[in-house]
Amino acid sequence: MFKKFDPKEQVSGVTPLKSSVQKNLKKNLVDHYPNIEPYITQILPKKEPLKVIKCHDHIEIFVTGNEAVFFRQRDGPYYPTLRLLHKYPTILPHQRVDRGAIRFILSGANIMCPGLTSPGATLQPAEEETVVAIMAEGKKHALAIGVMKMSADKIKQINKGIGVDNIHYLNDGLWHVKP
Repeated sequence: MFKKFDPKEQVSGVTPLKSSVQKNLKKNLVDHYPNIEPYITQILPKKEPLKVIKCHDHIEIFVTGNEAVFFRQRDGPYYPTLRLLHKYPTILPHQRVDRGAIRFILSGANIMCPGLTSPGATLQPAEEETVVAIMAEGKKHALAIGVMKMSADKIKQINKGIGVDNIHYLNDGLWHVKP
């Protein structure tokens, strides 16, 4: 989604959000990510204006202060940014890949099932379509955010094909966005 994202070329406008829309956004985020509830007032403070950056390909980036905190495409779900995930690492469930998968994930590749089931990897129970943080063996911070394409049980059973879609990773276009 953000592999070749350049804010100078992709951004079409910036709009402040009404307080009623902000309240609705907070409610949706807490419903979708229950672990975010203790931090929601720190992430989206009342006094800080929330802006939405509209980009090409129907991408919206939500910015508070000088930091991009969430994004979405079309009317899809809201995804946290990696910078936000690094500040609040418990807001998403974690899946750990082995060392061999790191360089592929950092170039934008999806996470394959063998990378989640091999020695050094840890596959936590998760359902299909769950948004997860992709951690790496031996690393402290998440290197990507992805969406489970299969449940964890199915990944263990089949062990081939794409297990997690990579939607945002370190050093992609969104990582470098400066509002």
